[in-house]
Amino acid sequence: SRLANVRDPEQKRKIIGNTFIEVFEEEAKKHKDVKYLAQGTLYTDIIESSVVGASKTIKSHHNVGGLPEKMNLKLIEPLKEIFKDEVRALGLELGLSKEVVYRHPFPGPGLAIR
Repeated sequence: SRLANVRDPEQKRKIIGNTFIEVFEEEAKKHKDVKYLAQGTLYTDIIESSVVGASKTIKSHHNVGGLPEKMNLKLIEPLKEIFKDEVRALGLELGLSKEVVYRHPFPGPGLAIR
């Protein structure tokens, strides 16, 4: 396992982010014309992953500071400038069910501990 003997949480997040993209790109090759990776990155993810300012890397997120610098897919993050409560309000406005809108998120790194 790539996480074997790695103790530093920040290093683990970077390993998970890189592995996430590697696997996603490998799977994307199996399908015709896959060019994009859409993610649910929120503004809080960006704030917590910032390397400058008052928040100076609270923790990186696999979808922000943990991604590799070079990717074969174009990254799309339509929610990256809004907060979770705004995302939920938008979801309700778009007619999504409350079950979907208020579902507990399950981020990619959660899979790494399974």
